[in-house]
Amino acid sequence: MSARLLKKVLKEQEQKKQHVIEEDEQDELLNDDESVSPDSGAGSSKNPFDLLNEGDDADEDNADQVYADETSTQKQEQPRSVKNALNLASTSNNKSKKKKQKKGKEGYLSTGKRETSLDVNLEALALDIECSSQQSGLNRQPGFENFKQSKPSVLHVDPKYLNVENELRRIFGSKLVKSFEKSNQSSSSRQVRGGRRGNHHTRKTVLISPSDHWPRWDGSLSMEFLETKDGYHYFRYTHSSSYDQAQRAFEAAQAIHDLNGVASVLMYHPYHLDSLITMADYFKFVGEHQMSADAIAKCLYAMECAWHPMFTPLQGNCQLKFSHDLNKPLFKALFTHMKNMDRRGCHRSALEVCKLLLALDSDDPMGAMFCLDYFALRAGEYAWLEQFSEDYRTDTSLWLLPSFSYSLAVCRFYLEQEESSDADTAKASSADLMNQALMLHPPVLTKLVAKVPLKDQAWTNILKNSYFHSDQIGIPSVDHLINIYVEQNYLIWRLPDLQKLLRDGASHVIQTLEHNKNDAKDWTCVRKEAFPSNKNEYGHLLVQDFSNTVQTLPPDNLQNFMVDMRDPAHLGGHVANPPAGGQAPALRDVANRNPLAVLFESLLPWVNYGGPEDGIVDENRVNEQGQGNEDL
Repeated sequence: MSARLLKKVLKEQEQKKQHVIEEDEQDELLNDDESVSPDSGAGSSKNPFDLLNEGDDADEDNADQVYADETSTQKQEQPRSVKNALNLASTSNNKSKKKKQKKGKEGYLSTGKRETSLDVNLEALALDIECSSQQSGLNRQPGFENFKQSKPSVLHVDPKYLNVENELRRIFGSKLVKSFEKSNQSSSSRQVRGGRRGNHHTRKTVLISPSDHWPRWDGSLSMEFLETKDGYHYFRYTHSSSYDQAQRAFEAAQAIHDLNGVASVLMYHPYHLDSLITMADYFKFVGEHQMSADAIAKCLYAMECAWHPMFTPLQGNCQLKFSHDLNKPLFKALFTHMKNMDRRGCHRSALEVCKLLLALDSDDPMGAMFCLDYFALRAGEYAWLEQFSEDYRTDTSLWLLPSFSYSLAVCRFYLEQEESSDADTAKASSADLMNQALMLHPPVLTKLVAKVPLKDQAWTNILKNSYFHSDQIGIPSVDHLINIYVEQNYLIWRLPDLQKLLRDGASHVIQTLEHNKNDAKDWTCVRKEAFPSNKNEYGHLLVQDFSNTVQTLPPDNLQNFMVDMRDPAHLGGHVANPPAGGQAPALRDVANRNPLAVLFESLLPWVNYGGPEDGIVDENRVNEQGQGNEDL
């Protein structure tokens, strides 16, 4: 809450109090006039301000009512700790003369103690004022009268694990990470000749760590509060008129597949979300993964800078519906950021981003639920995954999903190894959970044998059984989820211990079906009840988006990204709105890189390749000079 708004609130409260005090004074004067004799006249009426000097014999309540001084009124508005601090300060001032007369060690000690207690009370005063101002500001905003912090959610995000650098330090050690960071800083610290170091500072954000050479946040995005419903607070993004113009320019370039036009939009609006996401996809397709990650990081930085003051997504109590068009870039950027963390081996950070994705929209438009178990297993969060499967409320039980049915068996397997003698006998064993998963979704085994791959003779004998012979189950939704699970989780099943768990479970299922064939019919009924629809309810989720392999495009298909590369004047060639006093873009190395990626990277406002004055010599000039020397 700003100081100006706080002063305004205090002033309004003072006026209300003053009005009440004046009415009480008038009532008291009328009562006094009725109680005195006629001979005494008006002169016998008591002045209300005389009560200030009566001391302890005066009634305290009446003194509070008639005390109309502005300083006293403001003092009444302050919390109890404020009054205590002020009383203590006044007491110490009254006794200051006596303290000066005291000499020796005791005087210094008593003064130090009193000063210490005064500092403590002043700290409490500051905290109380801050809390009261925040609460008053919260209550004054429309729709936030009942805004209360809910109990901790199972999707609560730990911000310290969102930082990729912290996880890299835990994996590789701080010394190795620091040396790598120093090498990157030395290669990117060169500035354009004549450029000035910027005096602006990038805002600190939770989702990513912004770079110093990024442009200043232009404030083209903001967020508004919609409503509070069922304990959740709903928000959505809004944009300015300048952002609307950039969006129309982007849509025009997108309609004709003109990547040059998209890059031109970023020259004028460096934080246009759709343009950044498009460039990130292009850099990913041509193999420039670092440039792709930087574009996604800029997108997340811009959207976090636009967060509402009351938007607390890390606590799991805020909703940002995907149905609003301006909310969609955040989901796309978070999903891509999560996959980038996965490829770097930072599975703990990817798990926190996945929880954030699922918490932002309970409808789960990006399929974060089908990544959650994978990242929890890779990060070793076995206890949390079990707790999540028990606490999270959804229309379908999580253990009926192909991903969770197998992942919970793996989770229980590792927890049994950790618990050893302290195992909870009330919970099902990993072997029982694996048997249930194989009976419920048998095509998973068939696909895993081909994907991992598993080439032992034992697997060939298992696949000969009619129950594991087919790789389709006949329910479109289930088959699609099985494909997603196998595409993302097949790496886990390369561990020998888990292969043994899977093989023993398959052998037990085959033996069970030989004795009782009705079990297969029972599990078929369970599948149909859990997934009654004949349509693929998860068709909007692409299997390739969950793959660990990076999709690339052949050079012949890159022409769909661009139209006209022959007119350099059309591309601009200069930054339209460089940050005032900002840092010059860092120089980049172009050796051993995709030439098309370098071309479009050069159009971005934060990229510079320098010139001869920076030590980069033009090869054409060298060749021309060589030919001239030969002619001579």
